[in-house]
Amino acid sequence: MKKDKKNIMAIPKLMKIVVNVGAKEALDDKKVLDKIAEELTLITGQKPMIRLAKKSIAAFKLREGQAVGVSVTLRGQKMKDFIAKLIGIVLPRVRDFHGVSLSSFDGHGNYTLGFKEQIVFPEIDYGKIDKIRGLEAVIVTSAKNDEEGKVLLTELGMPFGK
Repeated sequence: MKKDKKNIMAIPKLMKIVVNVGAKEALDDKKVLDKIAEELTLITGQKPMIRLAKKSIAAFKLREGQAVGVSVTLRGQKMKDFIAKLIGIVLPRVRDFHGVSLSSFDGHGNYTLGFKEQIVFPEIDYGKIDKIRGLEAVIVTSAKNDEEGKVLLTELGMPFGK
């Protein structure tokens, strides 16, 4: 990749990683968000923010301003530690894992990775969880397109499938 870039600053970098959990059951029980926030703090090492609904949707019984999820934005050393843990420990623990999908890029070099269960993270004690929940991690890069983003993540060790 360095050969076609004339300036070292033009090489794509990781900007941030956003880890979030959406919880529709939080509309009925407010304590669910506290439990999710606790698990997300264990996983990321950083206190999450509660996310509120931006607009009302009657079909989902959702009102503007209601808490609907939690998210954490990782930057700097915590981001680097998280991506290393993700590639080295978490992805190999996923059941029936054959590499991550190449179709999860957004067109601007950013990659979204979804997990069906939070127990693939080593910090989560299976005996202490109340419910298995999914979460998603968005890896935001400075890449201009998906091809540059793919090269960057491949160099970091991301195991892409065939």
